[in-house]
Amino acid sequence: MRRALIRRGRRWLHVIHRWIGIATCLLFAMWFVSGVVMMYVAFPQLTGKERRAALPPIAWDRVHVAPDRAMAIAGVTSYPRDLSLVMLDDMPVYRLSDWNGARKTISATDGHLIDGITPEQAVAIARQHPDAVYPRVIGTIERDQWSVTARYDSLRPLYLVSLGDEEGSELYISARTGELALDTNRRERVWNWLGSIPHWIYPTVLRKDGATWRLVVLWLSGICLVVAVTGFWIGILRLRLRRRYAADAITPHRGWMAWHHIAGLIGGIFVMTWMFSGWLSLNPGGYFAGPGPTREMAERYAGHDAPRIVATFRSTPPSGAVEARFVWLGGRTLMLLADRDGHEIAADPATGAATTLSDDEIFAAAAALLPDARVAERLRLNDFDSYYYPHHNERALPVLRVDFDDAARSRFYIDPRTGDIVGRSDDSRRTYRWLFNALHSLDFALLLRHRPAWDTVMVLLSLVGIIVSTSGIVIGWRRLRRPAIARGRA
Repeated sequence: MRRALIRRGRRWLHVIHRWIGIATCLLFAMWFVSGVVMMYVAFPQLTGKERRAALPPIAWDRVHVAPDRAMAIAGVTSYPRDLSLVMLDDMPVYRLSDWNGARKTISATDGHLIDGITPEQAVAIARQHPDAVYPRVIGTIERDQWSVTARYDSLRPLYLVSLGDEEGSELYISARTGELALDTNRRERVWNWLGSIPHWIYPTVLRKDGATWRLVVLWLSGICLVVAVTGFWIGILRLRLRRRYAADAITPHRGWMAWHHIAGLIGGIFVMTWMFSGWLSLNPGGYFAGPGPTREMAERYAGHDAPRIVATFRSTPPSGAVEARFVWLGGRTLMLLADRDGHEIAADPATGAATTLSDDEIFAAAAALLPDARVAERLRLNDFDSYYYPHHNERALPVLRVDFDDAARSRFYIDPRTGDIVGRSDDSRRTYRWLFNALHSLDFALLLRHRPAWDTVMVLLSLVGIIVSTSGIVIGWRRLRRPAIARGRA
């Protein structure tokens, strides 16, 4: 009975791997090839540095409305998620966003609510971009392949503006608020059809419905994980290192089957971990916490919840700033001024005079982040650690780290120049970091500090995966052709 059950189990193991593998082998090949492309070409997004580089200096002499008045006009009843002063073409405006994602733009000159811009204004905004040559509006879009996600919903519709440069750069400018939402170039658009779009199963028709897309990817990656596990299991069962097969072979197979067997054993662990971590990236069950502070945390850190910053400006801040962000920190009001290069300084919003933040002041404000926990450790880091590090994105140093003694062992990373919370970690986020980031991207410190080593390891493992999946395609094709060949002979 036991032997019969083992034989039946092995038979089903082969059946499951064979037929589900035939159905999914093209997916495996696509994921490995597109993963290599994604190492060097990311999905288009607008970074803070790129956004600021396209802004003109603030015309302070035209600012006649104070932040408090702007919030009152916008109907803001509590401390907003973001409040900034920038230029909209030649007009200074306040941009406000609340914790529900709603955005409003108020003229800083006369206080009127801006609820739409013209194509001519969109061209004027694009003309400020450093790569602009001959900007022109291509059209107005609601959603396309590059603006498909919900993050742009509050800005739609979008003007698509060509900059007329050699790189084929295009800007997405909100027709509602005049904000620069996204930029792309020809290289990104072309390579992403071989990278992020197939890798994430990201066609617009599917991705525009976030819930459906998430369900499809969860099921596909889960099924492929079954293929990887059963294949590795079969590979181990058929491997002989002592009592070898004929001709001293460790595999009973020849040709493509031998390639599939040996490559699957060499890269099987990584294939399984990549499938598992890819499935885990969608946070099934909502187990993992978000990477940023919650609204309640932000309000406690600010030490303030009223829609109040400063009633009037009494003097002109330093020139050259293209953005002014208004924040509270531990009950103190601040204006954070950024230039086109992204450098930020803190200033008094009432006087415009530059000011500084001390580490002790930031640590004192951070202590309120978790009211039911005590600060266990305060550090100033001059080097990255395992949970705050750069990988395909820039991270500033030095950074302040605040550890709490709560059950989740919460940790926050804070920029000492601006007081911005730039990272958050707890037990669930740390688990996610090792189960997703480490397993999927191999972002271990030893490899990241020697970037060519990381590239070499990732490419070599991807090549093994390509061999496994390509041989699987050939084997599957031959298996499917057998009935047709048999019928032809009959």
